[in-house]
Amino acid sequence: MSSQAQAATGHGTADSRRWWALAVIAIAQLMIVLDITIVNIALPSAQKDLGISDADRQWVITAYTLAFGGLLLLGGRLGDLFGRKRVFTIGLLGFALASAIGGAAGGPTMLFAARALQGAFGALLAPSALGLLSTTFTDPKERSTAFGIFGAIAGGGAAIGLLLGGLLTEYLNWRWCLFVNTPIAIATAFAAFSVLTRDHIGKDTRTKLDLPGAVLGCGGLLAIVYGTSEAVTRGWGDWLVLGSLGLGVLLLVAFVLVEKRTPHALLPLHIVAERNRGGGALSIGLAMIGMFGLFLFLTYYLQVIKHFSPVMSGVSFLPMTAAIVISSTGFAARLMTRVPSRNLIGPGLLLAAAGMAWLTQMKVDSPWAGMVLPAELLLGFGMGLIFMPSMSLATLGVAPNEAGAASATINSAQQVGGSFGTALLNTIAASATASWLAARITTAGDPAVQAQGAVHGYVIATWVAMGILLLAALIAFLMIDHRPEPGEATGATGTAAEAPASAGAPAQATAHQQQRST
Repeated sequence: MSSQAQAATGHGTADSRRWWALAVIAIAQLMIVLDITIVNIALPSAQKDLGISDADRQWVITAYTLAFGGLLLLGGRLGDLFGRKRVFTIGLLGFALASAIGGAAGGPTMLFAARALQGAFGALLAPSALGLLSTTFTDPKERSTAFGIFGAIAGGGAAIGLLLGGLLTEYLNWRWCLFVNTPIAIATAFAAFSVLTRDHIGKDTRTKLDLPGAVLGCGGLLAIVYGTSEAVTRGWGDWLVLGSLGLGVLLLVAFVLVEKRTPHALLPLHIVAERNRGGGALSIGLAMIGMFGLFLFLTYYLQVIKHFSPVMSGVSFLPMTAAIVISSTGFAARLMTRVPSRNLIGPGLLLAAAGMAWLTQMKVDSPWAGMVLPAELLLGFGMGLIFMPSMSLATLGVAPNEAGAASATINSAQQVGGSFGTALLNTIAASATASWLAARITTAGDPAVQAQGAVHGYVIATWVAMGILLLAALIAFLMIDHRPEPGEATGATGTAAEAPASAGAPAQATAHQQQRST
């Protein structure tokens, strides 16, 4: 086996440090996920301190999601072309710098720019992290454990971000929600130099970057994320929202046509055309619609309706985080090599839908222990069964030189799903609340009636979220047919670096080539 092949698979001198590599990758992934939600709790304080208007405050969140969601495909491909370790390290250092700038922001514009910069470097970091994980752990049993830990972080990190954001905001100030990333990212970057396997790709063997695909793909995702984000304040019928969504769809259609014809595709279409990877991406994307909507509603329900403090609101999410960790590492990781993937993902989505169904009974005076806690546990156990096998399917059977593109695909599904879910469910909840209050015009000014209207909106949106999760479960059962087989995991018995598949080759053929290469 060549030295390049060793680097690609994680065997060789770095093999004994693969669990340290997992720790480095996990810390980076946790930082990315935390940053999506940690700022939510701090937003009211930041708005007041910097004098941000109500119309502009959404850009603290949207600037990050726009850059992150729109640039993921490009970030994944850069890792494939220039080496994931190098791109991963650059992403960490850039994220540290952007976080420091955001924490020191003296005005709204500086904060918005820093958040966009965070998203851009996060788009380098996230697909490289998943790609490194896929190529470092090639043994099926170890791979299931590693992805179980990674999946638990991806699912529980958002809730931890709400808790940490509450603690930092309440006991320090909102700036520390950004400053906290800087020392963690720098330390993780130095650790990455030591424990991650070198996968540098020389200039003489480096393929060309698909610039037309990068412009069309990133532009399409940016337009869709922007349109869904603007729908929160403008409504879905606004011309800017409809124009952005329409432009995004057109750009993505053009992107697919270009990718079919280019020999160096930004996203080789066989990656998503394969039913297991496509089904996994759809499942997790739809799951994130419900997940992010839940965080939004429960945060407002606990703080505005139940009058919880920021810290107590964060603490109230911990049972769901614990359930995700237990389900992902204790059940999904153990069963991944024993049962078909859809037998984990499908039931997981049904459990999450059951949690949403429980929340549809929510009322203003519902007790946390009797209403919120059971729903959180159902959602947590369900999501823990979804994340790990979906992420594993995303890179299963993919050649190492395409792992970044495959990783970016599943990350894009998560990010776009989360952004779209937040906008969709928030708009539905706001419309339902407005209609409910309009029917009670004589008492609409009563705070108690307003609280009832808000909860009514949350319940209507929760019904929609439940329907989306049920649709995702149906898709998982129909599309995903992967069954565990000895040596099936990427590179388990060989390496695609020695027998690379062409851009148009079927993904399953790639896996067979990898097995025959030894």
